[in-house]
Amino acid sequence: MLEKFFKLKENNTNVKTEVMAGITTFMTMAYILAVNPSILSETGMDANAVLIATALASFVGTMLMALLANYPFALAPGMGLNAYFAYTVVIGMGYSWQIALFAVFLEGLLFIVLSLTNVREAIFNAIPMTLKSAVSVGIGLFIAFIGLQDAKLVVNSDATLVTYQSFSENIQSVGVGAVLALIGVLITAILLIKRVKGGILFGILATWILGIVCELVGIYVPNPDAGMYSVIPSAIVSLDFSSFGTTFGQVFKADFSSIKIMDLVVIMFAFLFVDMFDTLGTLIGVASKADMLDKDGKLPRIKPALLADSIATSVGAIFGTSTTTTFVESASGVTEGGRTGFTAVVTGFLFLLSVIFSPLFLAIPSFAIAPALITVGFYMMGSVVKIDFEDMSEAIPAFLCIVAMPLAYSISEGITIGVISWTLINLITGKAKEKKISIVMYILTVLFILKYIIL
Repeated sequence: MLEKFFKLKENNTNVKTEVMAGITTFMTMAYILAVNPSILSETGMDANAVLIATALASFVGTMLMALLANYPFALAPGMGLNAYFAYTVVIGMGYSWQIALFAVFLEGLLFIVLSLTNVREAIFNAIPMTLKSAVSVGIGLFIAFIGLQDAKLVVNSDATLVTYQSFSENIQSVGVGAVLALIGVLITAILLIKRVKGGILFGILATWILGIVCELVGIYVPNPDAGMYSVIPSAIVSLDFSSFGTTFGQVFKADFSSIKIMDLVVIMFAFLFVDMFDTLGTLIGVASKADMLDKDGKLPRIKPALLADSIATSVGAIFGTSTTTTFVESASGVTEGGRTGFTAVVTGFLFLLSVIFSPLFLAIPSFAIAPALITVGFYMMGSVVKIDFEDMSEAIPAFLCIVAMPLAYSISEGITIGVISWTLINLITGKAKEKKISIVMYILTVLFILKYIIL
């Protein structure tokens, strides 16, 4: 039955590979179960309720991706979008979290319409192959940068914005986790070079086990103020779901008497813009890595993939979480060989199980996940060879797209800068006909420029 539904042989994969890929994807995404409640609870939402909503929204979205599109992509409430939800809409603008959830719900409904009317598919297909390769590379650098930050290997600096960790000064505060992350990268690299199946997953587990040993012998000392938490699970399961009622369905109980219609429209479209291009960027980058794009650079079955993403956004708002979107960490499962929706099914069920086993999953430290993110970043860099650096009109926009993602800390900003520069450079240099710039690219360029002027 699995073979018939997911077409495993046709996609050069098998059940074992898909299961390992699904577990790996979940392990690299599990941090969202800790981070999302931490951010959204700043708005007054119950943290445990948000954790349950996060897990359920991830389960629904990922299963929809598997069953509708048969792709190994996983979904969860997006980073950046949750920060905008909490710190800009609720804390900054003063609106209730119920109203913010309603804006997310409306965004999802609008996305469903755009997906059914081919608008999002047309945008995906209009982006030239050079930029699609650049998006993959940029996402790779972005993921690796996140991994380096999570491991505290790269830290903030007043003089240079970021710098490397000073082990001599901080070995007893955050340096232990950074050292363990470096060891994890080494372990993962050795496993991959030896072609051990599930090398990334085993790298995560090995690093976590080393962390547990270090905590037991007193080398690793938890320090919440420094972002170092205990890596030893406080419990295995939790069956208390009572808090979920504080967020479930609250999207329909918002008090709209204080909100201005134009403010609601601006909030909704801000969510819409970031979600749309983060999702497109992720699909482009991960699909490129898995060689899923056809000869014209199009992604087969993109409509059901986008529809799954859209439905998950509205469903997630009903559960009580910010925008649910396709996760870039899906690349870790693809790197492990995941090629079909069965990978996503495994990931989805693990998110469902995490509702019960939340204490166990929340104990996985960021320094154990970091080696996986850094390794995936390395893999995605491979797409850089597809960029024609002899053609400056292709190479310069690609370069700008690549560097913008980690430096602006945004996939959507990288796509925005890439599209604007590619269109304007080819238009001004008289290559519009040669490059066959589509009307969609012109429209996107104008809209992106207006975004910087207006927003």
